[in-house]
Amino acid sequence: MQAILYAFAVATGIVLTLQLGAYAAAGKSLGARGAELATFFSFATGTLALAAYLLVTRIEWPTRQALGAVPWWAWSGGLLGVFYVVTATVVGPRLGVAVFFALVVLGQLFSSLLVDHFGWLGFVQHSISWSRIAGASLLLAGVVLISR
Repeated sequence: MQAILYAFAVATGIVLTLQLGAYAAAGKSLGARGAELATFFSFATGTLALAAYLLVTRIEWPTRQALGAVPWWAWSGGLLGVFYVVTATVVGPRLGVAVFFALVVLGQLFSSLLVDHFGWLGFVQHSISWSRIAGASLLLAGVVLISR
């Protein structure tokens, strides 16, 4: 089971690389305000695809009470997604895919170490250890090497 989860995580990394290429191509093709328009159309097509999935699978909609029980900050995911897509569309093509994602992963790793250490956002607490610091340092070294 663990191997399947690892495989899906790797597949997600591959999909993100392809996604960056799609954003860059759409942004470039759409002209001066291409990043914003590419983001809009990305979310629109994603919303339509998800709506079709929900209809096909007949997933039960949540009640008002269930929606009201969601922490306020949990609704920020869409806004954070917009930040990511616009940044990927504008910055990714300028830095190149490898440097862009090296920096994205570095940001993810450092922030996830803090989230794990303090148990923020509802995650189980995992204290920062010397091996985690060493791993993050090696990733930082990798970013430096990739960006040269």
